[in-house]
Amino acid sequence: MDYYCVREIEGKQAHDPLFTHKMSNKSSSSQRRCVWVPGPVIVGAGPSGLAVAACLKEKGVPSVLLERSNCIASLWQLKTYDRLRLHLPKQFCELPLMGFPSNFPTYPTKQQFIDYLVSYAERFDIRPRFNETVKEAKFDSTLGFWRLTSEGKAETTTSTEYLCRWLIVATGENAEALVPKLEGAEEFGGPIKHTSLYKSGEELRGKKVLVVGCGNSGMEVCLDLCNHNASPSLVVRDTVHVLPREMLGKSTFGLSMWLLKWLPIRLVDRFLLIVSWLLLGDTSRFGLVRPRLGPLQLKNLSGKTPVLDVGTLSKIKSGHVQVCPGVKRLKRHTVEFVDGATQNFDAIIFATGYKSNVPSWLKEGDMFSEEDGFPRRPFPSGWKGDNGLYAVGFTKRGLLGASMDAKRIAQDIEQCWKAEAKHSTAFTRSLLQQSNS
Repeated sequence: MDYYCVREIEGKQAHDPLFTHKMSNKSSSSQRRCVWVPGPVIVGAGPSGLAVAACLKEKGVPSVLLERSNCIASLWQLKTYDRLRLHLPKQFCELPLMGFPSNFPTYPTKQQFIDYLVSYAERFDIRPRFNETVKEAKFDSTLGFWRLTSEGKAETTTSTEYLCRWLIVATGENAEALVPKLEGAEEFGGPIKHTSLYKSGEELRGKKVLVVGCGNSGMEVCLDLCNHNASPSLVVRDTVHVLPREMLGKSTFGLSMWLLKWLPIRLVDRFLLIVSWLLLGDTSRFGLVRPRLGPLQLKNLSGKTPVLDVGTLSKIKSGHVQVCPGVKRLKRHTVEFVDGATQNFDAIIFATGYKSNVPSWLKEGDMFSEEDGFPRRPFPSGWKGDNGLYAVGFTKRGLLGASMDAKRIAQDIEQCWKAEAKHSTAFTRSLLQQSNS
């Protein structure tokens, strides 16, 4: 199927309302319809998917955005705790072509960020197709197009096969909750949940709670629990960099980005660690041992983000949050740690992060790793694959990295789009000249 045949299909689809039914399998038992998409298909309507959709629209390229949930930014709307704020200043978290409202604080709240994303979608008239879960996507080398099969949630909804030239994977780094398996979990007897199901410490007021995971989420959940008169303990299984959220009157992240313009990364890391020691003290005294590599070097090599302290460290210093080693096994309301100590707890919260789900649905072995579902090529080269395949939001650099990817992808597709449109126009003119001669 070449470009002109595709345009013919598009024309038939536009003028024949029964086209999708005709293109479906004739067997009534399969109930699958086929839809040709002239532009890219974007999988995932989180901030990354919205960003690339807006950039494409600004360049005149239409797209179809598929979302398995019933809303945009489902992670933010459905799976985050109430007290969450952006950990970085708003200027580093805005999406392309539209900044945050000037009256928003430096660190917008969860609801403010959701409102921003909703306004963003409205401004660029982005209308995702909700409740569509992509089950499989693979490149058809015979046709030269991507074929995506999606299913709706309702029993009456038929499955849909989308045919497109370009496929943009925007499901991101946080598609599925990462929940470790602990021996004896079925014996524990109390609630065990991931932070994706945690909303507020109010539900655990007065309880002893073990938080597993000492990243930004784990630290902030501990603080939230303290503020609701719970007694949290924090499992720290590895080394961790804890930095103050602000240094010298500026955000630590912003200051780091500015210093990197003038100094090598090792010197910037040394500066950050010296100031952190002056402001926070020796964190190893409280069970928070720093890695050998500096925070920025570690972030570049492994993607591990340093913790930006919002008040939890003072709770650890005061004894309101106890630091514990790794968990060995669970028993009835009891946790046995790897050092042999045991403690009683009423509940356990996993602040163990998320993982990519790309390998479960994208049948492609070159661009994405089967092990972690991330692009094989490191930043900044992981956004483009072969056969019109793209990735946005997998840079391990947050919303800033996603915005960079979105701009690159839109520019790349625009070039192909304009070239094909020019080719199509020349072909049409040639046919008209032949018919008139």
